[in-house]
Amino acid sequence: MVGAGWAGCAAATELAAAGHHVSLVEAARTLGGRARAVDVNGHILDNGQHILLGAYTEALRLLHITGADPERALLRLPLQMRYPAASGGMDFHAPRLPAPWHLLLATVRARGLNTGDKMALLRFSSAARWMNWQLDTDCSVETLLQRFDQTERLVRLMWRPLCIAALNTPAAHASARVFLAVLRDSLGARRNASDMLLPRTNLSALFPQHAAAFVSRHGGEIVTSTAVRQVTAQRDQWLLATAAANKPLPPFDGIVLATPAAQVNALLRDVTTEALVPALAYEAITTCYLQYDAALRLDTPFYALIDTPSKQEWGQFVFDRGQLDASQSGMLAVVIGTSTAALQGGNDTLASAIALQLAKVFGRPELARPLWTRVIAEKRATFACTPALERPSEKTAYAGLALAGDYLASDYPATLESAVRSGVRAARLIDDYLRGV
Repeated sequence: MVGAGWAGCAAATELAAAGHHVSLVEAARTLGGRARAVDVNGHILDNGQHILLGAYTEALRLLHITGADPERALLRLPLQMRYPAASGGMDFHAPRLPAPWHLLLATVRARGLNTGDKMALLRFSSAARWMNWQLDTDCSVETLLQRFDQTERLVRLMWRPLCIAALNTPAAHASARVFLAVLRDSLGARRNASDMLLPRTNLSALFPQHAAAFVSRHGGEIVTSTAVRQVTAQRDQWLLATAAANKPLPPFDGIVLATPAAQVNALLRDVTTEALVPALAYEAITTCYLQYDAALRLDTPFYALIDTPSKQEWGQFVFDRGQLDASQSGMLAVVIGTSTAALQGGNDTLASAIALQLAKVFGRPELARPLWTRVIAEKRATFACTPALERPSEKTAYAGLALAGDYLASDYPATLESAVRSGVRAARLIDDYLRGV
């Protein structure tokens, strides 16, 4: 197993559970890939804030298998899109009723939407159900919303933020087919599927560390701080050349490459001149952490924010970390998807702008003066999920070699769930090969 992000950890868990001896090799010291913990001056933060959904069945299954307790590790909230009261947004939150009544009542009770907005929302939901949440021909999310006469306000406060949160691609360029698939498994499924699950612990501790412990308990090994430079085939086995000559690895009967997409072709240069993974465009995600007095608290664990780049108001969501982890009391995490433009002025400028935005929308001047800030940018956080994008499969033409990653063919965009599902599929391909199926 090369790469200990969520896809690699999922594949390692699945293979260890099937009785195979697994070696999980990771270049970094910390497990988790693009969803991991980082140490910032003694503070353990995540490299980005993630929301899981109740529809993430494979991620939740593997949390159970590896010994994590999702009910304790995740704060479960009903579907909601709530803005600060004075921000000019809306307050949409679903009650705990069976589907689809929870969405109907949430729409009727939503504050900040007029009758036309609510009718447009119900019309879109009904039409999508009638279409079975599918499109014969893909188009942009923006085009889809125009086809169903979605109001400007509803698009600004509901659909565009959801598109950014789910696909991390602007609605004008995002795949409507993938967007509908996400809505199908959340809004269009049972009520619990639409629940929002917020990690109470850091992302490495949530799953990757549990996966590593599971692999170890099943006789496998975890090799960190070891970068694989080349993968070669020798008879029926696979060899991994690493940057550390003093850490030779044994030959392997099967291998899952769970590295970033951009690394796959280079690693396999001795195996094939064919590009197994096409060139992908990427989008950035930036998280700004702001530490205040420990007594500071928001009214809810997270809010949506209206981003207005022309006013240097970049924040799209804000999370009260203290409501998730008591050790982070007074810390707010502000997320900016598709954040390349926001980063152009530099981290300090961005952090100051976000602090001013928070002070304005919450009507709390003290938010303009955090004790300290830290901006963490993942410049290749996700692939750009554009219409009709061709994505490769986990299966390759080479016996005993499979790929894993959130960029591979899937109904879903680049999410933790798509990474986990891909890892599981890759593991099952290798298991079948090793068993001669």
